[in-house]
Amino acid sequence: MLEPPWLTAEGLAMAERILAGHLAAFGRPLLAGVVSPRDRRQAAQELFGASRQVLAHDDGSDPRLIYVNGAALQLWGFDWAAMVGRPSRLTAEPQERASRAQALARARELTAISNYSGVRVDRDGRRFQIDRARVWSLLDRDGHPCGQAASFAHWWWLS
Repeated sequence: MLEPPWLTAEGLAMAERILAGHLAAFGRPLLAGVVSPRDRRQAAQELFGASRQVLAHDDGSDPRLIYVNGAALQLWGFDWAAMVGRPSRLTAEPQERASRAQALARARELTAISNYSGVRVDRDGRRFQIDRARVWSLLDRDGHPCGQAASFAHWWWLS
């Protein structure tokens, strides 16, 4: 039986990077009770199953999504295979992408930001507002930036 992508070796490492990055950036765990997980597999399951949306992209010239948890997949209306690998800019409408890019640049410069708000668009073009999002840098094993992660729990549909 194949493992779900978030439980492969790559998925476990990504979950660990996301959780560790949040703790380093904000001084508190992303998920209650998951500070220094002893069981990487359990931590990855909890991150994927969390009620808050969590996404991450790489640091390429046109960053691509490298992680999306279940809550974010449900909100955007995609499955893992369809969303992971997509350019992360496509999570926002064209007219929202410049302000999104500015916020990501600011988060990169500062290592992390909180209280970010913006408009996003789902698979079917439905618009929604995200509010009080946190964005933080992801670091590789050598401590070099390798992407960014974001998480939010507050959002609503726009008409």
